[in-house]
Amino acid sequence: MGSGSSRSASLRKVCADHCGGVNWLSLSPDGRYLLTGSEDWTARLWSTSEQQCCMLFQGHENYITSCHLENDAAYTCSADHSVRRWDLMTGGCTAVFKGHSSIVNRVLVTQGCLFSASYDRTARCWSVETGRQLQEFRGHRNCVLALAHCSSQDLLPEPDREQVRDFLITGSTDCTLKLWVVSDGRCYRTLRGHSGAILCLALDTANKALFSGSTDCTVRRWDLTKGEQTKVFREHQGSIICLELVSQHLYSGSADRTVKCWLLDSGKCVRTYKSHKRTVSAIRYHRGILFTGSGDACARAFDTKSGVLRRVFRGHTFIINCIQIHNQLLYTVSHDGTLRVWDVRSVLEQDKETPKKDSQKGSLTRLCNNKVGCMWGSQPQRTERSSQAERELREQEGIELV
Repeated sequence: MGSGSSRSASLRKVCADHCGGVNWLSLSPDGRYLLTGSEDWTARLWSTSEQQCCMLFQGHENYITSCHLENDAAYTCSADHSVRRWDLMTGGCTAVFKGHSSIVNRVLVTQGCLFSASYDRTARCWSVETGRQLQEFRGHRNCVLALAHCSSQDLLPEPDREQVRDFLITGSTDCTLKLWVVSDGRCYRTLRGHSGAILCLALDTANKALFSGSTDCTVRRWDLTKGEQTKVFREHQGSIICLELVSQHLYSGSADRTVKCWLLDSGKCVRTYKSHKRTVSAIRYHRGILFTGSGDACARAFDTKSGVLRRVFRGHTFIINCIQIHNQLLYTVSHDGTLRVWDVRSVLEQDKETPKKDSQKGSLTRLCNNKVGCMWGSQPQRTERSSQAERELREQEGIELV
């Protein structure tokens, strides 16, 4: 089945510059750089051509939860309640976005705005240029864990072309999703149906639909024009950790140790990808191959059509929190503190009939760079200091997170 270890055959490089677990990995739109955010309170910029660290970003006063990389700037959010913008040339911090009163767990940058989600039960909008807070989205009764952005052209049945508005979509541990009008911070619509925390989102703007994954073990499809739930995907036996939308298929990674492939139209599960020994924490589709990261410290490559396991990438010692694919290289980051680079050419070349055109262009992989920010990957283990901070927060707010 081609599922042998690639410790020696495919491992290109191990980058161990961080001295704490790596929680997030972001790829720049032009593919030149990677950005990692770590438990060691720092972020690092990596060259994809040389696979070396070329910049260190220091300044946060607690661990970094997530990050976002553009071609000209890096953004990091932290348990120190702030978001920071960094210059890629100098490594200097060019803006600090302050206002949240608790851990900031997600950041999303699009159309000159920075959106942030926090355990303080709010999402916020900031001007990327000035660093000024433009809007606060308050209304959730618990943590905001997932963000998505769309316009009225994506959302409304017949939008007024002269009054195109931006909308922010938030998913929360209070089991609801909310749609907000960005310009005035007003809650436009609340979507109810889940019975567990919402961890991840996937936008299907072509069909004006939204998919949400939850700790209630379901994926749900929503009609954004009507605000109605149109389908419930029920076959998982564990929390839905991550989603990937590709053409007419939706892939969902779960704590039940599987990934499932669903037909968007019917909601039918057409394939299940097994062999993971722990939670599936990250998924990426690339040229007919589904790459996964897991709590069992392994990454895997599956043929999406046959479901055959092509390769197991072994070497990490803790959960893989995030993965990226670029130029036939697989990048994985883990709570073991390393970034690992794997050569996946042999995996991609096994199927000669697979089109060479990168199918990610129309997939959620690209959307995630500018429209969606979710709880992709189960909560990694924390350092003693950060673990204590989260325990205190949960006791104060009565929160139970996956």
